[in-house]
Amino acid sequence: MFLAFANPLECLDTNEFIVMTESAYYEISDTEFRLLSKLVYDITGIVLNDTKKGLLTGRLAKRLKALGFSNYTQYIKYILDEEHAEELQFMVDSVTTNETHFFREPQHFDFLKQVILPGIRPGQMFRVWSAATSNGAEAYTIAMILADKLGETGAWEVLGTDINGSVLKQARRGHYLMQEAARIPPEYLKRFCLKGVRDQEGTFLIDRKLRQHVRFEQLNLNVETLPKQGDFDVIFLRNVLIYFDVPTKKRVVENLVPSLKPKGYFITGHAETLSGVTNALLQVKPTIYRKM
Repeated sequence: MFLAFANPLECLDTNEFIVMTESAYYEISDTEFRLLSKLVYDITGIVLNDTKKGLLTGRLAKRLKALGFSNYTQYIKYILDEEHAEELQFMVDSVTTNETHFFREPQHFDFLKQVILPGIRPGQMFRVWSAATSNGAEAYTIAMILADKLGETGAWEVLGTDINGSVLKQARRGHYLMQEAARIPPEYLKRFCLKGVRDQEGTFLIDRKLRQHVRFEQLNLNVETLPKQGDFDVIFLRNVLIYFDVPTKKRVVENLVPSLKPKGYFITGHAETLSGVTNALLQVKPTIYRKM
């Protein structure tokens, strides 16, 4: 059961959840690591160098144990079998990083509110693409701002995409642990979120009136040609390019730019730059670009 927040600040008093997981360790040879990292690169574009061995084994060891394998060679053969496509997706989900939270890098959302949205014509359909949305926190952050500035029944929508199928399940539900509400402004928390009670205590749910404006799809940005998603006024591609090499960065950005409307905005993470990646976008502020 979920109720409206009477006092949005009460979420700050919630103790954090500590999840204990069983650990299992399997030695991985250099050859096995090269094969797995190449597979990850070919599918996702993510570069895993030798410093990522611990990350890779830490995330996959428990799966090897569950499947009864004694080494990574057996696991590699298993996921390359077309009959086990679901396990291949599980591997991709396991190694992709999904660090995110509501209102992350807030300067971008200030720019959206203060610079982009005031120039929108009344009644104009406004579309935003959260291209690496993870568990949906970024997409719902954008939706809260659009609902506030353009109206809850206004002509706007948000598309959230990610390669990781498991995090998209949470995004579609819009259901989060209470501590994740700490960065949501109190007025937004009260308007757009429902507090879990009884069996849902310690969690909150994005209100349906907001969720109906947000659509989530599984999408791999590291392909030769992206399926058409329509035209967008703003594309957020934040904290993803840092995991790609230059050729992959160019391919991903070049695939996204055609979906950006003329004069539309393209926003990257604060640790990222499009310098040397594309000439189709003009930098207007650090990490904020505009289509020429």
